[in-house]
Amino acid sequence: MAGRGAFISVGKSLEQTLQRVKRAEELGYDAVYTTHIAGRDSVTALMAYASATERIRIGTGVVPIYSRPPATMAQQAATVDEYSSGRMVLGVGISHQVTVENWFGGHIERPVTAMREYIAILRAVFAGQEPPQGELFKTHFRFMGLEPRPDLPIYSAGLSPNMLRLAGEIADGVVLWLCNPQYIREVVVPTVKEGRERAGKPLEGFDIVAAIPAAVTPDQDGAFEVMRSDLVTYWNLPFYRAMIERSGFGEDIDAFDAGMGAGDIDRAMAGISDDFLRNLTAIGSPEEVRAGIDRYIEAGCTSPCIGPIPRTDFEATLEAAAP
Repeated sequence: MAGRGAFISVGKSLEQTLQRVKRAEELGYDAVYTTHIAGRDSVTALMAYASATERIRIGTGVVPIYSRPPATMAQQAATVDEYSSGRMVLGVGISHQVTVENWFGGHIERPVTAMREYIAILRAVFAGQEPPQGELFKTHFRFMGLEPRPDLPIYSAGLSPNMLRLAGEIADGVVLWLCNPQYIREVVVPTVKEGRERAGKPLEGFDIVAAIPAAVTPDQDGAFEVMRSDLVTYWNLPFYRAMIERSGFGEDIDAFDAGMGAGDIDRAMAGISDDFLRNLTAIGSPEEVRAGIDRYIEAGCTSPCIGPIPRTDFEATLEAAAP
């Protein structure tokens, strides 16, 4: 399932987004993923992506499990998969406490257990079996009049070692965000491998999807400033903060916190260092963008997936990063 991909989420214009999805297919990309933000529903958007394309795989990267019960998630994914002739990749994630509370009126409880139970139910439903009854998720849903693809790919979001290990054990792939090549090499790959070994499976065939902020632009500093503004939300979220510290940027977190503590957002953003952004992104000339993607591949990422940086030419970046 590995291959080069792109994160293309619906912004202001669904029509423009579909043109980008079509262009990605024309350029030979293997997959397009959409994120689940405070806009159009990610799974529903994939129906539009499917209608505009013929070959490219389409996936969620990722949809929060607390946004819908597992039976509903299974129905939506199976419907998209049927309509797209088997091109669906279902990426699911825990999300974050603030989102789960403020959007879905729920709370995160034992995230590793929750993800294990949720995926186990999805697997059983897709296979036409009686779903296992967990402590956090229970359902007796069975499809009637529809036989979904039993091996519909399920990917799990992962940041912490525990969640990465679980992804290796029970999922077909892992979806990463803000994980630079060093973190992928030193934490993601060996930890996922542990999970695969626990399940008696080889690492080969497991898809490691990394979102890579990318831009063809002569103005690296300008792109960095846009990135800093966009990353403020993530740097305030506990799961990301722990991963960023684990990846060797604890001093950046301290500097960011000092700015936030002083009520100075500009100072906080300045704490996100050029070194952090340089490691994370693929920015510059077409050659530099491709070199940035290669760093992820060399670190063990099997599906490097570029994502747009606001106020840059994403169409040019899609062309530069094409397989």
